[in-house]
Amino acid sequence: MPDGSSPLTLTLHERIADLPAEEWDALAGGNPFVGHAFLLALEESGSTGRRTGWFPRHLALRDGAGRLVACAPCYIKTNSYGEYVFDHGWAEAFARAGGRYYPKLQVASPFSPVPGPRLLARDAAARRALAEGLRQVMEAIGASSVHVTFCSAAEWQGLGEAGWLQRIGLQYHWANRGFASFEDFLATLASRKRKQIRRERREAAESGLAIRTLCGEEIPPRLWQAFHRFYLSTVEKRWGSAYLTARFWPLLGRLLGERVVMTAAFDGDEPVAAALHLRGEDALHGRHWGAVRDIPFLHFELCYYRAIDFAIAHGIARVEAGAQGQHKLQRGYLPVETYSAHWIAHEGLRRAVARFLDQERPALRAQMQELMELSPFREG
Repeated sequence: MPDGSSPLTLTLHERIADLPAEEWDALAGGNPFVGHAFLLALEESGSTGRRTGWFPRHLALRDGAGRLVACAPCYIKTNSYGEYVFDHGWAEAFARAGGRYYPKLQVASPFSPVPGPRLLARDAAARRALAEGLRQVMEAIGASSVHVTFCSAAEWQGLGEAGWLQRIGLQYHWANRGFASFEDFLATLASRKRKQIRRERREAAESGLAIRTLCGEEIPPRLWQAFHRFYLSTVEKRWGSAYLTARFWPLLGRLLGERVVMTAAFDGDEPVAAALHLRGEDALHGRHWGAVRDIPFLHFELCYYRAIDFAIAHGIARVEAGAQGQHKLQRGYLPVETYSAHWIAHEGLRRAVARFLDQERPALRAQMQELMELSPFREG
């Protein structure tokens, strides 16, 4: 138990399959990236584990009656890859000072910079107990730190009040203001931006490719095979690492079903590009994209415009297009804050990181303000 005074029991689990999906998902809040099925697909496909340095140690907090009151997707990390909240500089500085930064504990959705709940809890008291349990696990395994990345604003605030270091980040999200159609959305943009988007959509349509939006069982096995090629193509272009295996994609489709949304472009029967989204309770989360042909504006069409089409048609509140890429701003995706919280055991490193974050937060918020001044929406 976390604090020695309540009948709570904290356990660690090396496989998400050891925890009942119904209990886990009852606390997950509808965000697919911390749902049992997504985490299971990562583990069963070999995407997490020794190959990538993400070793599952999921936390489960139960009351005296054995009921799950809190849980967290947690990993022992031996590197800082696949996290999207960069702490390589912290690790290097600590190493130069003679410290050992790895292993560390990471509470996250692996390889997924998607905001949402991370400390999945029945109530605030259970969440606080889980956070304290994380610190105890850190000490027990000799980790340098605990990192809760892309957490909710409420979790960020609560962890900050408990003494955790607070960090913010920047992403681009599109908000559905009750639009009846894509043209209804375009009407809110400045004239020049409307013309630009119409031209881009027109050129993508005139490419001769057939573009389809497919959900769940509509996605055939051959398209999943093609999508892995698209994924590898994108990784190679960005000099990244292929964390996700070929087995991950069809397993994701089978386990998440209708939550999987793919916009794909075909030349006849041959798929040549696709974008993958996962549907949450109130958001469409854009995640991966790739192509084997360079078609002008096809990326914008599949990743951004078709996602907006889908959100409008299904009454989804927002589309999350992820980090990076100021080009998203001109297409109606506005900057929003993301949140992470960090507990660092070594007092010297903790003070240094705190000073850095005290400088980073106002600088990032100033950048966001500058970006908002470039908004494509008409004034008023």
